[in-house]
Amino acid sequence: MNIDQLNRLPEADATAAFGQCCGASQWVERMVYSRPFESLGEVLETSDTIWEECDVDDYEEAFGHHPKIGDVESLAKKYANTKQWAAGEQKGMDGADLAVIHKLAEGNAAYEEKFGYIFIVNATGKSAAEMLALLEARMGNDPKDEIMIAAAEQNKITKLRLKKLLA
Repeated sequence: MNIDQLNRLPEADATAAFGQCCGASQWVERMVYSRPFESLGEVLETSDTIWEECDVDDYEEAFGHHPKIGDVESLAKKYANTKQWAAGEQKGMDGADLAVIHKLAEGNAAYEEKFGYIFIVNATGKSAAEMLALLEARMGNDPKDEIMIAAAEQNKITKLRLKKLLA
């Protein structure tokens, strides 16, 4: 899709398109109503501005639209509309050592127990071991700091997906 096509989408289709990029309904709604855009740069800038104005509830809503890192089965079921993008983003899981995969599963459970939402990381270009190291390092964070780190990671994912949408 190009910018012109995005700008001309009916509201429902634009909502669905932006919903593939970020699961926060407030962000999606504001992106839909921010059209028309002149360039990808403007789309990304608008996305950043809207995301900065979002709150913890919006962040957690967006997080809920992601599969857990390494949970390929959930990609196929719950996240059918983004599974291709999410699978590519989690490509670092391909060929991962079984022990690392199990540690990621355990770490994901501990993270969710501690923070109340799944571990969010921009997985693109990261190996399973790198993601595990990040998860383990972030477990020591204060919840107020961690939500902001996770929100920043979500924003990175959103921008990657916007670029894919407009590729």
